[in-house]
Parts: sequence; C-alpha cells; structure tokens
Amino acid sequence: MENRQPTTGQREMRGDELADRLIDFAVQIIALASRLPKDAVGRHIGGQTVEAGPSVGAHYEDARGAESKADFVHKLGIGLRECRETRYWLRVIDRAKMISDDAPVVLLSEAAELCAILGPSILNAKGRRQ
Repeated sequence: MENRQPTTGQREMRGDELADRLIDFAVQIIALASRLPKDAVGRHIGGQTVEAGPSVGAHYEDARGAESKADFVHKLGIGLRECRETRYWLRVIDRAKMISDDAPVVLLSEAAELCAILGPSILNAKGRRQ
C-alpha cells in the first residue's frame, strides 16, 4: 500500500511529501500548544490539540504500511478524524483569542488542506472518485 499518492487538487503529492508535510504540521501544533496559557483551560485545550494534531501523521504512516486496502482505508480514516478534531481545537483557540497572533488561523488553513487531501484519498482507495 506504500505507493498511494494523495492529490492536492493541482498536482499529485507523493507519499513522502505528504509525510513531511504532516511532520511539519505536528511540529507547528506542538509549538502553538506550548504558547497557550498555562491555566487549566489552556492546558486542557493544549493537551487535546497536541493529542490530535501530531497523530494525523502517525496514522498516515500507519496507513502507508497497511496490510490490505481495507486496512489502509480504516487507518487513513482515523487520521482524517484526528485532522478534523485538530481543526475543531484550532477554531476554539482562534475564537477564544488564546493566542494574540495569526498562528491558529495559519494552522487552521493547513489543517483544512490536509483534510481535503486525506478525504479524497480515502474515496480513491475505496474506488469512489470524487
């Protein structure tokens, strides 16, 4: 299953390129979470964000080593759910103005793009082109 190539709309993105992009996303999520307030709310939301955000890439890597198409679809589906959860927490951080700059908005845009890559990849693997 290693040869699956998710698309970004304009061109095909190779698996290693997406993997690197997901690592960058994880690192940026960790950096953002470290800047959240150190109160109970900031710690909770930071923990949720750090749990979901970096796991997108971990699930993608797991899917790349899948033993079957069904296994690939299942594992990538978990990654998509984690990506959507990350988007949720980034929206909360942004709306609550927990960070004063535009970092949450930038990461929210990246999360949306990553979800837009993973979703069609799942449909493609199922044999249902979008």
